[in-house]
Amino acid sequence: MKIFTDSGCDLPKSYYEENNIELLPLRVQLNNNEYDDVISINSKEIYDAIRQGARPKTSQVSPELFLKHFENLAKNEEEGIYIAFSSELSGTYNTAVMIRNQVQEQYPSLKLAIIDSKCASLGFGLVVEEAVRLRNTGASLDEIEAKITALTPQMEHLFTVEDLDYLAKGGRVSKASAFLGGLLSIKPILNVEDGKLVPIEKSRGRKKAIARMLELMQERGDNFSEKIVGISHSDDVDFANEVKASIQERFSPKAIQVTMIGSAIGSHVGPGTIAIFFTNKSYQA
Repeated sequence: MKIFTDSGCDLPKSYYEENNIELLPLRVQLNNNEYDDVISINSKEIYDAIRQGARPKTSQVSPELFLKHFENLAKNEEEGIYIAFSSELSGTYNTAVMIRNQVQEQYPSLKLAIIDSKCASLGFGLVVEEAVRLRNTGASLDEIEAKITALTPQMEHLFTVEDLDYLAKGGRVSKASAFLGGLLSIKPILNVEDGKLVPIEKSRGRKKAIARMLELMQERGDNFSEKIVGISHSDDVDFANEVKASIQERFSPKAIQVTMIGSAIGSHVGPGTIAIFFTNKSYQA
């Protein structure tokens, strides 16, 4: 069975190769050139360019790429599942559904499940990893679809950004809020609710924001000794490791994964973002 995902899940390039995942890259436009996220540009290049004043733009997975992969799936009479970046943050999910329906007109027997993860970055990545685990234990397509559909609403995303201006340019927060935040060193704490970015609180300074995020972890999560916690950062691995140590000391989770936020998402959040991901109290494995 084929598992497809896109680069909005911010997993390392090696993970796709080692786990037989078909990667569908989002696209990044930088300095009048277009790149395939993960494949032809890496996030470090994006953050360096942003620090030098560049303002990269992004676009969804190309319809032509979906068509190629979905037609191959149909011709080979294989089953597949595509887990997509949140439809509230990208048009990729809707395009995938449209192309699947188009392919099914020619190949009515195509068996391809498409799931709107309503997740982003490594929160999305942890969902993909669970799908891989289920496939490797012999779960059927229907079983994987059901379990992943149940998992995605239970994935918590807590993050803070170094500079609100990047989110303001993408329309995620108001320009007035970004201006005031910069003046006062206000760091917003945001999460993802039903696939959308939602500011929930503000803290004065980055360390206070992280301390509050850990309090929210305590409120929203449980049984961390049985859970994997994800941390993603936009080119600040030292601070990410500080956050990792704090989480390890306070919650002793089963495992902690740390990755760099990829080029597509990084183009919108900018350098210095830190995010924490975990399943909430409602989730039953």
